[in-house]
Amino acid sequence: MSFFAVAGFTVFILILFAGIFLNLFGLPGTVVIFFDVLFYAIFTGFDHVGLKIILFLLISAIIAEIIDFLVMAGGYQPMTSKKSFGAAAIGATVGAFFFTPFFWGPGTWGGFFLGGLAGILTIEFIRQSKLKAPFRTPSRAIFAMIGGKMVKGLIALFMIAFSLSNIYS
Repeated sequence: MSFFAVAGFTVFILILFAGIFLNLFGLPGTVVIFFDVLFYAIFTGFDHVGLKIILFLLISAIIAEIIDFLVMAGGYQPMTSKKSFGAAAIGATVGAFFFTPFFWGPGTWGGFFLGGLAGILTIEFIRQSKLKAPFRTPSRAIFAMIGGKMVKGLIALFMIAFSLSNIYS
């Protein structure tokens, strides 16, 4: 492989990680993953990723964003701050390093997502514990937020696994 091919694939993988990370903050990370795979397919001439796969990823991204919108429309969205961003980054890194030796590639992606989610939840629980009881968010709203992030994250992980399995095969 040439230098440019390796650099392009590295950027492709980094954008996939960014897509997962954006999902943690309620941003359209699945759309970023879709466009990343689409541009990869365009630049490689649709050698490993065909139009059926692109269409499947588009439908998956739309479903994930609709689910996120429906779950979060009346639900709770944690406060995003530098602390939560930093905790998510540290948690994602630790999660990826912790799960990779046990589950290899899927452990890297899953650990990145779960570690980032754990980092956000840790900061949010600390913030909630400092509030007086009437101002705390109800636990059902926090569980709805976790469920929504988990569903969207699992769809994002599935999109990544599906696209990488086609690229590597």
